[in-house]
Amino acid sequence: MQPFVLLIKPSGSDCNLDCEYCFYKNRAPQIGKGSQRMSYEVLEKMTKDYLALRLPMSSFSWQGGEPTLMGLDFFKRAIELQKKYGKSGQIISNALQTNGILIDDAWCRFLNKYKFLVGISIDGPREFHDYYRKDFAGNGTYHKVMNAIKKLKQHNVEFNALVLLSRKNSDHPDKLIDFFTKLGIKYLQFIPCLEVDRTTGRIADFSVTAEQYGKFLCKTFKRWCEIGPQNLSIRDFESIVSYYVTGSHTICTFATQCDGYIVIEHTGDAFPCDFFVKPDYKLGNIIKTPIKDLAAGSRKKEFNLKKQDLSNNCLICRYLDVCRGGCQKNKIARKGGDSGHTYFCDSYKKFFDYALPRITQIAAHLAAESASKSK
Repeated sequence: MQPFVLLIKPSGSDCNLDCEYCFYKNRAPQIGKGSQRMSYEVLEKMTKDYLALRLPMSSFSWQGGEPTLMGLDFFKRAIELQKKYGKSGQIISNALQTNGILIDDAWCRFLNKYKFLVGISIDGPREFHDYYRKDFAGNGTYHKVMNAIKKLKQHNVEFNALVLLSRKNSDHPDKLIDFFTKLGIKYLQFIPCLEVDRTTGRIADFSVTAEQYGKFLCKTFKRWCEIGPQNLSIRDFESIVSYYVTGSHTICTFATQCDGYIVIEHTGDAFPCDFFVKPDYKLGNIIKTPIKDLAAGSRKKEFNLKKQDLSNNCLICRYLDVCRGGCQKNKIARKGGDSGHTYFCDSYKKFFDYALPRITQIAAHLAAESASKSK
């Protein structure tokens, strides 16, 4: 079976923040609203079924909403179940994506002990972070997130920063890079924010534009090269380098198929992707159907292959092999019936024009270095 990661939403869409750009605000009401909590029955069935697959790496990625709303005891039970159903020699990893609001010393001790990789959502300096990331009283959350980062460092918890690129912060790549490098954060994920307003049907005002994103990628790549790829990890750039070294990407955005994940909601409902938690894409429920059958089922296979439904422009593009049309979420129907075209097409073309000569140099150097070490 093709390995895949579980993206788990133990608290569903429930969150202790009221971020203006949250994608759950655009999701169907039947997915869930208000207080949502995964039961012990769902947790155990999910863990047992997944570990029984004996994948080369069994990866539990806990997300939300805000997963820490489940409380620390829930995650202690999750670890006990992993110990119960894991076999000798089986490799298990855990990751936690959090807004950081509830992270304290007790959380950090637990995260360090069980080697969780933590992703902290932070949009840069206060002026950017507090613009959209507010609590339900309308207050900014920057100081609370910075406190969480401080505690993670104190307890030697491995973490990276997840930065949502919005209309507000994407024009300031230098400020963002300077901010994170000054903080000593060496692992960055930049996610372009793109949502459609359900009321108007138009791209939401907070979304990054294609022009902004293209300029951001180019400027950030320049800074990445100046700082040194060995000193700063930026996920998208490393995936493209990986493609030129090994022939495959490390992220799904540019992969040929969408087969790397299965999302488990708090109810046990399963979906093929975090961006497609919608009734029409439901694979089934793990209480009724084993995860193995959901992963190998026709609905999942159909979704995986849909990424290969490319626009005419993609099929004749010189960057098709490295891009593969981008993420399915960002594909929109163009006038004239040209479907399957990513909103960020011009962004990627601008970036590839600028960066690929340097990327191929980096890849060649890494390949030569690897070959030398293997002798």
